[in-house]
Amino acid sequence: MKRTLLTGMFASMLFSCSIQYIGTGTGDDKGYAKATVARGQQETTLSELDAFLETYSQQYENLYTRLVEAQAAALMNMEDGDTAKVSASLHAQEAFAAFTGNTENMVKASTYLQSTLHKSPLQVKQLKAILYAGANNPQIVSGAVKARIKAEHEQAVKVNRLYRLLNAGQPSKKGTTDNLATETDLQKRLTVWRNRNLIAQDLQHDLLGLRELRNTTVQGLGFGYEDYFDYQVAGYGMSQGDMMDLMRRIKEELRPLYRELHTYVRYTLAKKYGVAQVPDYLPAHWLPAGWPYDWSAMIQVSADLDSALQVRGPAGLDQEKSFFRSLGFPEIQQSSYGTPGSADPHFAGSPVFALPQHASLLTWQKPNLAWYKQAYHNAGHLYYSMAYTRPDVPVLLRRPANPAMQEAIGNLLEFALTQQPFLAQQALIDKDLATDRMQLLLREALCYVPMISLTAGVMSEWEQDFYTQGLPDEQLSQRWWELVKEHQGIVPPATEGAQPELDALLQLASGAAPSYSQALSYLMLFQLHEHIAKHILQQPPQATNYYGSQEAGTFLYEIMAAGATTDWKEMLEEKTGEAPNPRAMAAYFQPLLDYLRAQNKGRKYTLEAGVQQTNSTPYKP
Repeated sequence: MKRTLLTGMFASMLFSCSIQYIGTGTGDDKGYAKATVARGQQETTLSELDAFLETYSQQYENLYTRLVEAQAAALMNMEDGDTAKVSASLHAQEAFAAFTGNTENMVKASTYLQSTLHKSPLQVKQLKAILYAGANNPQIVSGAVKARIKAEHEQAVKVNRLYRLLNAGQPSKKGTTDNLATETDLQKRLTVWRNRNLIAQDLQHDLLGLRELRNTTVQGLGFGYEDYFDYQVAGYGMSQGDMMDLMRRIKEELRPLYRELHTYVRYTLAKKYGVAQVPDYLPAHWLPAGWPYDWSAMIQVSADLDSALQVRGPAGLDQEKSFFRSLGFPEIQQSSYGTPGSADPHFAGSPVFALPQHASLLTWQKPNLAWYKQAYHNAGHLYYSMAYTRPDVPVLLRRPANPAMQEAIGNLLEFALTQQPFLAQQALIDKDLATDRMQLLLREALCYVPMISLTAGVMSEWEQDFYTQGLPDEQLSQRWWELVKEHQGIVPPATEGAQPELDALLQLASGAAPSYSQALSYLMLFQLHEHIAKHILQQPPQATNYYGSQEAGTFLYEIMAAGATTDWKEMLEEKTGEAPNPRAMAAYFQPLLDYLRAQNKGRKYTLEAGVQQTNSTPYKP
């Protein structure tokens, strides 16, 4: 799964920061400014509405396709310093923004939306999509839009270059390395943390200008978006209050498990590093991989999947295709895009596709577990786009049901392939291999649960404060570490000069995937997985094998094929019997919770049992 907060940061900063998710508006119809209607009050006919939507969709599709292809070319040639392709992608981005923010298009869409015509639900959704896309690129503040695009583009180039260095295992000019999983020398770990901190300091200054430009553009039309955070939340058809309330519910449901994990990890790492006095809070440089969201590297299990995949080599791709065929999915056709030269599977596996049929599964470059998982994850993304790209789904609704749903499907398929029964069926592990199931569950929890505490807690609140409160440079770090201590029980090894986590700044710089998207993708992952396990496979959720279940394939394909034609919350409830909620994730790890309570008996707990409800009232400096 893309457990990096960057969620394709390397690609998304070029792709997603310009190709905004097209929301359907919130319940209060935010975005349908009555002021714009004054220029087009006359009644129109349904045939005129159809003609407008058809013409707009054709132009949108053409510009979108050119943009994605230009940015794919720039992404793959960025390492070679091909400035012409990078410049071409910037121009394509500006052309796309100029079209979506065009005042005439916005006036027409608003007029049609507020007319008394008997519009179909799909027509209404398309009109709202036009207005939502335009709200981020309004012609009325075209100068701010162009400045924002240019700033985001420059940031993308800067971050992409940095990320390649970090993930290639090469020291950057500041000496940052990436081999923390096994390093036990705390002084070396501290050096790495400090170097990452210096890079973060460089990035933080750039964010303040981006914030101003993003807020200015979405406020430009007076559609009711208070700031960029408000605008992005509206892409889920939710208000800020509703979204942050859902984040609070997720945190509260998983807080007991996180508290046990925090206690267990403190004692385990203190022993590993030879520290006699167990600290009350986790020093940031102690974390297994150097960042606060995936701690699974500290747990070793008996199955050596890297070795098994090394032996299998290129045949692994045939196995991957066989898995999806067994679910009843169609074959993915290779495109001619090729693969970016990168040492990072998350980067090279980033799917490259445009709206119609430019689907590409970028193949494995290394036969190891990271590439193996990412290949399945990306295939999930591609199948999603293939499923909704059909005549019954209007072009403007050919996208996931919400901005996190595609990631949820990719995460789900990646999650399914690491389940022990599937691995045994694929002969990647011995079917009689004796493994400690509780250790497997612990490893999974250390992957997912810290991510929830970070994304649903720390980062969602920090991003909200960043955009809504206009935190000055000197308060960004202070607020970050307040939230990290409260939600995660982590403290910087040195308070002076401590910056927000580097990957958090990279995530914020992209503007493409707000942190609550990652939290929601995990919520939906476990909700969908539990339904498939219990009601389709009739298997325990902790030990499943999706292979050969066309019923499971149909269940998933129907979700993907709907695109954005239905409300995601209603669809999830219809498919699983429950509205979006974290119950399934907590239930999956319940056996581990009982185990950890026994392991932690007699140990000192330092985290509060619950977290403060700070979401509904933004931070006031």
